[in-house]
Amino acid sequence: MSRTPQEVFADHGKRLGTGDLDLITANYTEDAVFVTPEGTLTGHQGIRAGIGRLLADLPDADWQLTPTFDGNVLFLQWTAATATHEVTDGVDTFVFRDGLISAQTVRYTLTTRTARTTRTA
Repeated sequence: MSRTPQEVFADHGKRLGTGDLDLITANYTEDAVFVTPEGTLTGHQGIRAGIGRLLADLPDADWQLTPTFDGNVLFLQWTAATATHEVTDGVDTFVFRDGLISAQTVRYTLTTRTARTTRTA
């Protein structure tokens, strides 16, 4: 039995946490597309490049995800923060086929994280 999109996405999150690009890529179809504002990456080699860039931009990030599933499509809004950088406007779309990810769009703005101070009363 094929995995549901929710199961694939949950597994994808676990695999992303490992940073192992081969393990992450195994959740994508052989002909997957990874679409970014800079262009489209294809196949497992393209997925490795796209995910590799995301992980390099946000190493050991604290992620906040807001997923919305509809059938075989996931609309994902997200934020992420590292010690030095953050994303407050991340948006991805995933398309699932046969228990794998067949297409993903990714768009985010990486900014330098500003120091935050807290006030005490």
